[in-house]
Amino acid sequence: MKLIMRAALAAMACGLLATCLVGCGERRPYAESAATEESARLRRLLREQPALPDGFSPKAHDAWRSPFPKGDLSCMAAFQTASGRPPVRSLEAHAAASYQGDVLGELAAVGVAVYGAAQAGWHLGELGRAMDRCPVIEAGAPGRATRLRLSPLVLPELGGDVVSRQLRGRLNGYPYALDVVFVREGDRLLSVVHTGLGTVDVHQTEELAKAFVELAR
Repeated sequence: MKLIMRAALAAMACGLLATCLVGCGERRPYAESAATEESARLRRLLREQPALPDGFSPKAHDAWRSPFPKGDLSCMAAFQTASGRPPVRSLEAHAAASYQGDVLGELAAVGVAVYGAAQAGWHLGELGRAMDRCPVIEAGAPGRATRLRLSPLVLPELGGDVVSRQLRGRLNGYPYALDVVFVREGDRLLSVVHTGLGTVDVHQTEELAKAFVELAR
């Protein structure tokens, strides 16, 4: 009898485990969701059809990587997203690329993340709050210090579902400028980065964001 009961309990446990593995399938790791057909389509789109403004090469490179040191969690959350590592909650597909500018040190980058369950807007709100809690990025020793102050970036042609900031100051002791833009377009969350040595053209930042939004539709 005891052997029968143990066998029954073992079978029940196996059944519950199998149910859990199937039922928890929505919590897929990012590596799995990145392999979807939609992710592959987005990668092709960024590689083959980037109608960028004048002054940028259409040749796609790997995703931009944040040069900022680890520090404030709010700053890190925002710039991880801009670096091609978007929030994973309800993430269904994702792709990212960067493009060289004609000016020395200039770079444009984009990330496109597709979300389910109307989560794109929620993530945009979280990114906005994270940026509000990140007024300045500071690190390093004198002479090679990083100090970048964040301030509002007004881009009137992009509409309402936008979070944008400009960073100006020094990175590792050198003049550095960065514009970062997050845009919600339907179920998609786009991140756009425009960097340069000393300064970047805000009008070009807006044109880049408009081009990427149009591409991702």
